[in-house]
Amino acid sequence: MSKLKLGFVGLGIMGAPMAGHLIAAGHEVFINTRSKIPDELVSSAAIPCFSPAEVASKADIIITMVPDTPDVEKVLFGENGIASGLSKGKIVVDMSSISPIASKEFAHRINALGCEYLDAPVSGGQLGAKAATLTIMVGGNKATFAKVEPVFELMGKNITLVGENGAGQITKVANQIIVALNIEAVAEALLFASKAGADPAKVREALMGGFASSKILEVHGERMIKRAFEPGFRIELHQKDLNLALSSAKALGVSLPNTATAQELLNSCSAHGGKAWDHSAMVKALEKMANFEIGQKA
Repeated sequence: MSKLKLGFVGLGIMGAPMAGHLIAAGHEVFINTRSKIPDELVSSAAIPCFSPAEVASKADIIITMVPDTPDVEKVLFGENGIASGLSKGKIVVDMSSISPIASKEFAHRINALGCEYLDAPVSGGQLGAKAATLTIMVGGNKATFAKVEPVFELMGKNITLVGENGAGQITKVANQIIVALNIEAVAEALLFASKAGADPAKVREALMGGFASSKILEVHGERMIKRAFEPGFRIELHQKDLNLALSSAKALGVSLPNTATAQELLNSCSAHGGKAWDHSAMVKALEKMANFEIGQKA
């Protein structure tokens, strides 16, 4: 791949390692973030910019990775936003997880400036970002996707063009429904087994060889047993994603009863000071109802 001029706005726990892969690949990377530049990027070859607009003026492909829909709108269209620094032919790639409806609107506004837009949310959390193994779900024009695909390949492994603008975000919402319900199922199972007197670590080990095996059981089941709830993906972010799922489902006339239950468990964690816990800590809400913690003696 020839050397590209890339922009990256949003250098949080996901964005920093993602941008790091682009820098390591030898591309010219212009960066901007609302807080201080992460230590791992300070001594890198990245070029800091004072604003998203400056990033857009210098890069040909501009990636955003920020927490929520209002953040994306501000970064794109606020004062000194990306839109004000664009010129025709540039490509904006939003890798945040936001409203599919808003994403389609943002694409329309960027297209009106003579530029292309891809919505490309990711799954895989901080570990996937660091290992460059993210799943990337893309919505947008096929020709635009082809131009950006080599860049995606530096950050992820499973990269799929799902459909037109908005389709990537729809897929991410579906992903977050599946992840939340799997976390809830694993939490219930391990809590049940532990309260019944079995060793939860041995139960997890046994289940990993059967039909109940899953990435959630492997990674988050271990977190639940070891009480390792430092965030790879914060509860407050999963709450945001399930809000998108439930509000979109209401607009579509679709009932998502188990998604609503998972959201209430996350809400309970948040009410107990757990907004910044990893989403595997959903188990704590179930433990409070059971008055029993995985691993304690029955």
